[in-house]
Amino acid sequence: MRYFKESEFDCKCNCGKNEMNEDFMNRLDKAREYSATPYIINSGMRCPEHNKRVGGADTSSHLKGLAADIQAKDSRQRYEILIGLLAIGFNRLGIGSDFIHVDADESKLSRAVWVY
Repeated sequence: MRYFKESEFDCKCNCGKNEMNEDFMNRLDKAREYSATPYIINSGMRCPEHNKRVGGADTSSHLKGLAADIQAKDSRQRYEILIGLLAIGFNRLGIGSDFIHVDADESKLSRAVWVY
C-alpha cells in the first residue's frame, strides 16, 4: 500500500486485532490516490468486544475487515473522499458529520448510501 500503514487499521482496543481484507485495502489505497486528500482512519478492524463498546451492529463489516471509517473534517473533505471512493467503485457508503464509512461487504445489499 502506498498511502496507509497496516497499523492504522488495528482494532482501537488493547487487542490490536487486524485482519483487514487485502482487496478492500488495495481498493481503498486507490481511492485515496484518486481523491488527492489524506484519509485518516478513525476505525478499521474491530474485535467483537470493541465493536459492542462503540455501539456497532452485530453484523458490522468492521468485524470482517471489510470496512473503514475515514475522518472528514469539513464538507470539502467529505466531497473529496466520496469522489475517490465512488470513482474506484465503492457503493456502500455512510456519511456522517465528521466521517465517511465505507465497506465492501458482499454479504449485504450491493448498494447503500446512508447518512448518520
